[in-house]
Amino acid sequence: MSLEVIFLGTAGATPTVERNPPAILIKRKGRLILFDCGEGTQRQMMKGKTGMSVETIYITHLHADHFLGLPGLIQTMAFQGRQEDLEIIGPLGTKKLMENMSVLGLNTPKFDIDIKEVSPGDEIKRKEFKVRVIEAEHGRNINCLGYVLEEDQRPGKFNREKAIDLGVEPGPDFGKLQKGQEIEVNGKIIKPEQVLGPPRPGRKIVYSGDTRPTESIKKESRSCDLLIHDGTLTLKEKERAIETKHTTAREAAKIAKETKPKLLALFHLSSRYSNDFYPLLNEAKEIYEDTIVPKDFTKLKIPYPEKERDIEIDI
Repeated sequence: MSLEVIFLGTAGATPTVERNPPAILIKRKGRLILFDCGEGTQRQMMKGKTGMSVETIYITHLHADHFLGLPGLIQTMAFQGRQEDLEIIGPLGTKKLMENMSVLGLNTPKFDIDIKEVSPGDEIKRKEFKVRVIEAEHGRNINCLGYVLEEDQRPGKFNREKAIDLGVEPGPDFGKLQKGQEIEVNGKIIKPEQVLGPPRPGRKIVYSGDTRPTESIKKESRSCDLLIHDGTLTLKEKERAIETKHTTAREAAKIAKETKPKLLALFHLSSRYSNDFYPLLNEAKEIYEDTIVPKDFTKLKIPYPEKERDIEIDI
């Protein structure tokens, strides 16, 4: 089952010719989930041919470069005749923000917008996966969040030969066992654990939002598949990073070195690195080799852990 990450916007607060403000789209089983919605996100979706059937939008914090795309995206959805509800999840203040934006010339859409405010420690459960809310650090009096998308464990690998040895005939009973249901064969109960291997983990993506390095992000990043982390500046600008509550590429790489994600993706690039991002990439790779600096429209395909394949990267 596919799990695809599409970087619609990778810039910092100031958009550039090459990079749009932050927006990360995750596509899972045809369902679209959006993390942050910078200005012009709907146009990025058009250019990337992703469609706009987003179910949920997660906002990390209420700085303009992370939410200004909401009015335009909602308006475009309405013009396209959307009927399905849209869910927007964000920190305290998100409801008030959406109320204020509703008077900015936004026509009333024919679909409901469900707004939920969350805090670190909250968990949003969905079918086959969950999104956990974690703490980020982006300045005093700023409710800044990170998010962790983690798939549920899956049943272990089905042992077809063992099932046949136990008298189970190929067909519907195979499917029942694979779904964790007991079956009866000639008066004998066959349990799923008799023919299934150990449970298999799902995939895990950690999205830091704008932040200084934090213990909560570090904890969640351990052995994840993908860590998308603030990498705004280089080491020589560390004082500026501390002042603005961002992370340097080297600091993000140090987190990755300790927690060992399969891949570290640096985002929220300062405009000075919009075109020439190699100072950030080279600095990070000195610490953690499995690092990329995505461009807008970079796509990643994340395989299941047991496949033992690298993440596919389409820059």
